[in-house]
Amino acid sequence: MTERKPPGVSFESWVDKQIRDAERRGEFAEISGAGKPLPADTSYDELWWIKGKMAREGLSVLPPTLALRKEAEDALAAAYEAPSERIVRKIIDDVNVKIREMMFKPPPGPPLGKKPYDVEEVVREWHRRRTAAAGSSA
Repeated sequence: MTERKPPGVSFESWVDKQIRDAERRGEFAEISGAGKPLPADTSYDELWWIKGKMAREGLSVLPPTLALRKEAEDALAAAYEAPSERIVRKIIDDVNVKIREMMFKPPPGPPLGKKPYDVEEVVREWHRRRTAAAGSSA
């Protein structure tokens, strides 16, 4: 589409000719989304391309408090699966440091709504689960 519109030809008919020629060459045959409806949301969002890229890449951004809640849940699950009591204590101590920091310096957004874990209680639960797993496999 690098050629210029010839003088004396209306712009509309020249564009129509360009489109027809491109269709004949098959340039529209492999367009992604062909035959699919346009998105219904017509409101303008200046970050539309960032949001689209993140959706395609499977990424998400959570407020810091929600991200820490998820991290704390994952840490607890990892602690229960840890191979030793020392590692259980390390995992829980590390996440507790982050929870305490956020409790005393809350960022904007939803509240954390989480207290530091009781390390001794998590260790007792870890021992109970290991004993139960050993008893069920015997």
